[in-house]
Amino acid sequence: MMRIGHGFDSHSYITDHERPLVLGGVTFVSDYALDGHSDSDVVIHACIDSLLSPTGFGDIGTSFPDSDQKYLNADSLELLRHSVETINNAGWEIINIDCTIIAEIPKIQPSRSLMESKISQVIQAPTTLKGKTPEGLLNFNGIACFAVCLLNKSDD
Repeated sequence: MMRIGHGFDSHSYITDHERPLVLGGVTFVSDYALDGHSDSDVVIHACIDSLLSPTGFGDIGTSFPDSDQKYLNADSLELLRHSVETINNAGWEIINIDCTIIAEIPKIQPSRSLMESKISQVIQAPTTLKGKTPEGLLNFNGIACFAVCLLNKSDD
């Protein structure tokens, strides 16, 4: 049985020099960070949603609620590891994940391969990323990501 999963996440920019800007598990040098409860890694969060929903495990908010203090400033790659373990234990295999990151800053291309590698190591499947700018659309003031995954479950 094959399923396609779709995920989305977005966070607004903040200026907090104590908080790093993390995307796809990579820390960027930036004057901006993203507002949120965990590390606010929109790329990983979109990936998690794309994996959990089609497998019947809800979404990131169900598994890692922002009302739970243990997820305050949590490393999203660790949340992804837990999500992958959950769906693998239920018999699901990740075939691939493809992400579209929408951001004015930072530029995605210089770190694209590193982000793909970090995510692929966790999910044990190919990951592809691309960066797009919002082109001034609606005074966009943050970063958003769409993720699509393909999953397979054998008929054991």
